[in-house]
Amino acid sequence: MPSEDEIEKEIQEKGLTAKRLTPADIDAVIAKEYYHRVPETTMTICVLTIRNGFMVTGESAAVSLENFDEEIGKKIAYENARNKIWALEGYLLMNS
Repeated sequence: MPSEDEIEKEIQEKGLTAKRLTPADIDAVIAKEYYHRVPETTMTICVLTIRNGFMVTGESAAVSLENFDEEIGKKIAYENARNKIWALEGYLLMNS
């Protein structure tokens, strides 16, 4: 699967310039991030607060405690939360 940066590069190379969101637009609306690891589990929860105060969540979990890495868990939970912002911002853009 191509990365977000590769997709963005392809969009720009093809000159697709109609109204749209970019990864930078998504990053710009994130005001705060908060993480919580559920005690005695591999579950990590990320809460992202966007500029208007709305919050989205993302989760991650390793299959085994032996494979759990806190930093990797945070990265995956963050990306899962961030991906939800695309739909919300897309909805707003379509209404502007």
